[in-house]
Amino acid sequence: LPAFHAMSISAPRGLASSGQKPITEILHPLSAAEEPLSPGPDEVGLTNGTPVETPSPASASVLFNRLQLDDDLDSDARDPYADTETHDLFVTVDDPKKHVSTMETYITYRVSTKTTRIEFDLPEYSVRRRYQDFDWLRTKLEDSQPTHLIPPLPEKFVMKGVVDRFSEEFVETRMKALDKFLKRVADHPVLSFNPHLNAFLSAKDLNKRQGLALLSKVGESVKNVAGGYKLRVRPPEFCAMGEYLDTFNQKLGTIDRIAQRILKEQSEYLTELREYGTVYASWAGSEEELQRPLEGVAGCVTTCCGALEDMSENMGQEFLPVLREYILYIESMKNVLRKRDQSQAEYEGRLEAAVLRKQEDRTPVTEVEKCQDKMECFNADLKADWERWQSNKRQDFKQLLTGMADKNVTHYEKCQAAWESLITLLQDKQTEDKTSETN
Repeated sequence: LPAFHAMSISAPRGLASSGQKPITEILHPLSAAEEPLSPGPDEVGLTNGTPVETPSPASASVLFNRLQLDDDLDSDARDPYADTETHDLFVTVDDPKKHVSTMETYITYRVSTKTTRIEFDLPEYSVRRRYQDFDWLRTKLEDSQPTHLIPPLPEKFVMKGVVDRFSEEFVETRMKALDKFLKRVADHPVLSFNPHLNAFLSAKDLNKRQGLALLSKVGESVKNVAGGYKLRVRPPEFCAMGEYLDTFNQKLGTIDRIAQRILKEQSEYLTELREYGTVYASWAGSEEELQRPLEGVAGCVTTCCGALEDMSENMGQEFLPVLREYILYIESMKNVLRKRDQSQAEYEGRLEAAVLRKQEDRTPVTEVEKCQDKMECFNADLKADWERWQSNKRQDFKQLLTGMADKNVTHYEKCQAAWESLITLLQDKQTEDKTSETN
């Protein structure tokens, strides 16, 4: 594996890199009497969730209000892996197909891969996968790479009677979300080298049962070790991350609810508007002298219906899915933060146990060192993924908001042009009527 991949997995730090120290020196930095409960004025804060060198307030409202969308800001949150990252793995999800059997009905998607990596036997692959295969991959990534942020999948279940999961619109939206998920994993400098991703992209049949029981036991053991210990203090930078995620989640949730309400009202309005245009068209058939103006009004209403339908379709298929993806992303990030806290709690618990039982020599110092290395590895990987996430978020929301603005401008331009043409028609009609009266 590349050097950066090996470093992110198990690079010894802290005690392991500087030699063994007395237990009292290890415990000293964690003393409750000396550890600040909250970031002081000189502590490093987060701007938009990103570590900075200069002091900055870490309140959630300030962090959220500093969301910036400029392209040149990407250099402010540079990916530490950027210099070593190479784009040599390209994946695409497309060609959905419906499969009907006596037992079940499901959709599969074609997953195409092109790569020059030596970990793959062939330069190109094409396999078919269903949603539960993507879910298997994400679970494997989450279990085998607990220190990294795993991109979210689109939600599996939909409300009955609201969305048909076999409809063309739903399948298209899900396919785009699965494609985005896989591209984010393939572009990640560590996750893209995971052997489970290799199997997902290349194997004709996935052995999805292998290793699940063992991983479950390992996960439970970690919970048991840290479960009885209360974390002393989460470091300020991770506190700021948690606050930012809470506020960001609240804002996105509000926007999502309002957008869905607007979409519903637009659908109801569209139904009425179509009926409104039909009435004018019907009226034109019984009024010979007003036929052209009435047909003109009916045509304007039809044009407005088409423009509104396009704008609503964009909101449902482009705007809302991005909001929901980031709401799920927030949950994924919170999950990694919780695991990081468990790692810190495990380290602090073993450290205290080493001090209390040092005379009995029941807790070797090497175990404490391993826990410290694990915690610091967690911190480094989480910070790197946080910066990547912030960079992706700026790009995604710039594209999202720009697209929304363009669709609104297009909608109103079409409506304006339609009604302006009607004014011209009415003026011509008025001129004709005056000419006819004069003659």
